[in-house]
Amino acid sequence: MIQIENLTKQYGAVRAIDNLTMTVEPGSIFGFLGPNGAGKTTTLRILTGLAKPTSGSAQVAGVNLSTDARNLPRHIGFLPEEPVFYPWMTPREFLDYIGRLHGLSISDRAARVKELLELVNLTDAGKRRIGGFSRGMRQRLGLAAALVHRPEVLLLDEPVSALDPAGRKDVLELIEQLSGQCTILMSTHILADVERVCNMVGIITRGRLIVQSPREELLNRYVQPVFELDSDDVPSIQRWAELLKKQTWITSVNIDGNITRIVVNDLVQARKELLASAMSQQIVPRRYEEMRLSLEDVFLQLVEKESVQ
Repeated sequence: MIQIENLTKQYGAVRAIDNLTMTVEPGSIFGFLGPNGAGKTTTLRILTGLAKPTSGSAQVAGVNLSTDARNLPRHIGFLPEEPVFYPWMTPREFLDYIGRLHGLSISDRAARVKELLELVNLTDAGKRRIGGFSRGMRQRLGLAAALVHRPEVLLLDEPVSALDPAGRKDVLELIEQLSGQCTILMSTHILADVERVCNMVGIITRGRLIVQSPREELLNRYVQPVFELDSDDVPSIQRWAELLKKQTWITSVNIDGNITRIVVNDLVQARKELLASAMSQQIVPRRYEEMRLSLEDVFLQLVEKESVQ
């Protein structure tokens, strides 16, 4: 549904996108991950036709952005990080206005406005002026506006980064509901959100794509056995950590407050010896748990590795 090949965008001496190649399959919710300044927004601006690449090519829903960009708006919906509205309008008026821009008939607009207000939970606020809306309400209205014409591709630029927890929850639930209705490319630097709603992940840093994979496959590829022990006996924990660092079956030991995190390379031996080793040092754990790496762990590993190359 989205095909990017050797895409580069240069701003003077700054290369915002560096030979980016990426594919987004139809029907997926694709988490486009990267630290601030990685090139996510620049990529989305090119995919929406708001910016032109220095070199390379991109296709969205079969539309070649170099030769046929005028046909792009009918195929895509776009939610910028900070959507802008006419504050004197009501949600009903604004969505009707967007429907007219897309050429929907009067009856289609009326039905679609009603449907979308229900979807984004703004029916009761449908006749209120947008100028008095909270940030979360404006974000939900922006998502509704992006969906008016039933686009094949939905492009979301940091859709929840500035929202409070309640607003974030609402918008993420809406994105989950859209699964299967359209292809979604969602840029973000919030790892927990990608882990919750996305089935595909692409990680970009310094304008370059460093990995693209199904979410679970990515986690499994970089999985390392991890154990966490929570104890307030800090002196004993520190002595124990020094002993652990000498073991060949242990990759790393990190202490953060009361939490000791141990990454191992021999899971069988760790299960046999780790807790017994803690007990031998008279450490009484409040919690002892075998875990696996989160998407955040994988992200940090890959980005840090790329930054030292």
